[in-house]
Amino acid sequence: MHAVLRDEGGLLADALRTEGGLLASTVVSDGAAPQPLGDAVAERGDEYPLLVEAIREGYLQHYGSGRVVQPADPDLALLAGDRLYAFGLERLAAVGDLAAVGELADVIALCAQAHAEGDPARAEAIWEAGAAAVAGRPGPDHDTSKARWRSGASRPTGLGR
Repeated sequence: MHAVLRDEGGLLADALRTEGGLLASTVVSDGAAPQPLGDAVAERGDEYPLLVEAIREGYLQHYGSGRVVQPADPDLALLAGDRLYAFGLERLAAVGDLAAVGELADVIALCAQAHAEGDPARAEAIWEAGAAAVAGRPGPDHDTSKARWRSGASRPTGLGR
């Protein structure tokens, strides 16, 4: 992700962290070790790790602090989040995986709802379940969980692991 944004240039390139960075083949929660889901995402194709990480980074720009991009201006962080969401969804659409585009659109919307309702733990559960679905490993109750989350339920019924 770091190299792609650096090569694109512009404001996001100017806001890249200079130390650390992301492993493109992993899906990482904030401050946590890489999760096994990263391998499942990587199995889907070369584009998947990058696009999932771009969307995760977009999420972090909106609701926390980015791991790759760290703009000093909070307005730029929101714009960076939007750009990274679009980057990931655009690449997913380019590989023709419209089901995964729908899953990630649900993740973005449901996470926004959870944060608006003051439930960041639910947002993290939504992120994890959605990333599992994009990796082709949705939980057995994935659709039921999404319906419950839309209604504001905090506890997921199946996360896909």
